[in-house]
Amino acid sequence: MKFKILILLFCLASTGAVGQTADEIIARHIEAIGGRDNWARVKSIRMETLMKQQGAEIRTSYLLVDRKAMRADVSIMGMSGYTVITTSEGWSFSPWSGQTKAEAMTPDDVKNAQESLDLQDKFLTYKDLGKKLDYFGTDDIDGTECYKLKMTGKDGFETTFYIDPDNYQVIKQVQKLVANGQEMENASYFSDFTPLPEGIVVPMINSSDWGSTETTKIEINPAVDESVFKIAR
Repeated sequence: MKFKILILLFCLASTGAVGQTADEIIARHIEAIGGRDNWARVKSIRMETLMKQQGAEIRTSYLLVDRKAMRADVSIMGMSGYTVITTSEGWSFSPWSGQTKAEAMTPDDVKNAQESLDLQDKFLTYKDLGKKLDYFGTDDIDGTECYKLKMTGKDGFETTFYIDPDNYQVIKQVQKLVANGQEMENASYFSDFTPLPEGIVVPMINSSDWGSTETTKIEINPAVDESVFKIAR
């Protein structure tokens, strides 16, 4: 009986330790990205990126308003296109794909894109948005034993984060998406974490199966003309 009680006490202690460890990881991560107060002041972002893919350069200029809208203007092979996403709809114009005018995005694509409208770090807002967080210990990411946490939204949207124990930055995330009625996964890797004058820290390199994207310019809280999010029908 005494042995069983000791095992029970050990299990209870272990469960509490896991919960405390997860909370500590999140707290250290928030500190590493600049702190809750500095991020709370981020209401809009303008940035420019460069992706090199199979010898071609893809330059994109983004304008994002927190939880409201995003516009991405893309230049590739001498052609210019754009994508506009709001909380209710999305439009895309890709002349390199043969489009001659902007076309409405599918409901699945608009739904998947909503995560990109949240400019705050996901660990700052997940509780307010009613998301569930599960901690799965550690997992090896390119030789680094990273903390593994999965975040699930009310709509079932899942993102798994891998946090480097050395700097408490997210170095990889895997999102489960639904495209054309089928579930798929999208993995992204982050590096070159850079402090900005506003006190926040952001990754300047984002790599995925499509290539590596470098952020070449970023501006926090620029003035925004919201007419750029309106598409002429």
